[in-house]
Amino acid sequence: MKASIETRADIEKLVTLFYEKVKKDPTIGFIFTEKVQLDWPHHISVITDFWESILLDNPVYQKNAMEVHYDLNKKIPLEKIHFDTWLQLFFCTLDELFEGPITEKAKIRAKSIADLMAFKMQQNKENSSPL
Repeated sequence: MKASIETRADIEKLVTLFYEKVKKDPTIGFIFTEKVQLDWPHHISVITDFWESILLDNPVYQKNAMEVHYDLNKKIPLEKIHFDTWLQLFFCTLDELFEGPITEKAKIRAKSIADLMAFKMQQNKENSSPL
């Protein structure tokens, strides 16, 4: 039986392993390793805050996730395949480490986030393209 997600440390473990997978992925890894210069310890902390806010109802994330992705979308057009890959890697990491109701909540929220961001990035691209 796998553990359930219960603490910030659990979320940090998830986020850390997830980004190790992301960095190696041929579809999205280059975004994180070449297109964006990340301070990895800081990024892991911020994303842990994000998921802690969502999964443990502890409102430590105070930023605008959509704004960050709009800025990224200006550097590299984010496509549905990027979000689908992100989601697949996230689910894989969740399933590798955890089970239980909060894990299922994480999957539902991640799917909603990926779908919304993919839609918004496409909408942004259509609204900014010259006629």
